[in-house]
Amino acid sequence: MGLYDAMNASVTGMNAQSNYLSNIGQNISNSSTVGYKEADTQFSTLVNSAGVGQTQLGGVTTTTRVDAAGQGTISSTSSTTDLAVKGQGYFVVSDSSGQNYLTRAGSFVPDSSGNLVNAAGYYLMGYSLANGTPTMASNSLDGMEVVNVASTGLSATPTTSGVFTANLPATDTAGTGTASSTNYNEKTSIVMYDSQGASQTINVYFLKTGADTWDVQAYDANNLATSIGSATLSFDAAGKLSGATSMNVTVPGSGANTMALDLSSMTQLAGSYTVSKSEVNGNAASAVKSVNIGTDGTMSYQLANGSTIPAYTIPLANVASPENLLVGSGNVFSPNLLSGQATVGGAGTGQFGVIKANSLEQSTVDVATELTNMIVAQRNYQANSKVFSTSAQLMDTLVNLQV
Repeated sequence: MGLYDAMNASVTGMNAQSNYLSNIGQNISNSSTVGYKEADTQFSTLVNSAGVGQTQLGGVTTTTRVDAAGQGTISSTSSTTDLAVKGQGYFVVSDSSGQNYLTRAGSFVPDSSGNLVNAAGYYLMGYSLANGTPTMASNSLDGMEVVNVASTGLSATPTTSGVFTANLPATDTAGTGTASSTNYNEKTSIVMYDSQGASQTINVYFLKTGADTWDVQAYDANNLATSIGSATLSFDAAGKLSGATSMNVTVPGSGANTMALDLSSMTQLAGSYTVSKSEVNGNAASAVKSVNIGTDGTMSYQLANGSTIPAYTIPLANVASPENLLVGSGNVFSPNLLSGQATVGGAGTGQFGVIKANSLEQSTVDVATELTNMIVAQRNYQANSKVFSTSAQLMDTLVNLQV
C-alpha cells in the first residue's frame, strides 16, 4: 500500500465521517419530530482488486439504515385525532395524488373538508363502516378511503334489525283467523326509527291458532288496518321454536326500510306472558358531539343523545423487514422487494399493535447519544485529515528528491 493508497483511504474516511456527521445532524434536527425514526450510519470496508491470495484495502464506505421498527415514547395530548401505534404496525396514509405510504406520524387534524391529515400533508386512510363491516384486503393497501370527520350536523340511523323475546302462555285459548287489534291473545309495542330518525311505534299481536302454533302480525300504531309484517310460530313439545325464527317488518314513516325482527328465543311454556328482551338498532336524529377512536381502530361518532355510530375502521399495515423500507419525506415509508409486501390487519389482532388516541409517538432519537457520536465523528474526521496531510507532505518530499 503506497502513498496514493494512504491518501485515498483518508479521503474515503473523511467522506464516511462526513456522512456520519450528516446523519447525526439529521437525527438531532428531528429530535422533536413526531414519529421520526433514528438514522444509523453503518461503516464497511472497501477492498481493491489484487492478485490471488492478496488483499489490498481501499478505505471505507457508509450506508444509512433507518430504524423504522423502533418504538418511540408515547405522550398524551388533548386531541382525539392524535394517534399513536403501540407495538408493531404503521398507519396507511395517502398523498394528494392518491399514492399510499406507511407512517408512524399520527398528528392528524381535520382539514377544511373534514379529512384527517397529518403535519406532513398525508391523509389517514381507513375502511368505511357505512355499509357494515368491511372485508380488509390483507395483502394490499388498496380499497381504503380517506377518513373524514366532517359529520358534525344531525345524524340519524334507520332501524334495520331487532330482537324480541317473550314467553307465550301455553295455557292461552286458541282462536281463529289472523292476529289483529281486535283478535289476539297477547300483544306488545316496539319503538323504531325511520330513515329520517323519526320514532315510529308498531304494535305486534300474537294469536294462538293451535296447540303449538301462533299467528303473529305487526301493525303501524297509527294504522291498524293493514299488517306490515307477519309470521307463523311453531313450538315443539318442549316449548321451543321449531319453525320460522324471524319476521320482516316494514318500518313506518320515511324510507320504508325493512327491519328483521329476531324471534328465535321465543318460548311457549306454562305461566304468564313475559317479555324478557325487546331491542332494535337505529337512533333518532341527534347532533354529533365528539369523535372517539378505540384501540382496535374503530372510529365512532358520539351523539348528543348518548348513542354512538361506528364510522370507520382504521387498519394497520406491516412488512416482514421494516429496516428495508424506502424512506420518504414527511416520515413516510414505501414497501419494496427488500422489505416485503405490506400486510394489512386490524389493530390489536395478530402481529399488529394497538392504536392509542389522544397520543403521539415521539422521535426515537436520544440527543445525548447523538452529541457523543458527534464528538466521535469530529475526532475521526480530524484523524483522517491528519493522515491525508501527512501523506501529502511525504509526497512532496518524494517529488523534491534530487538524484
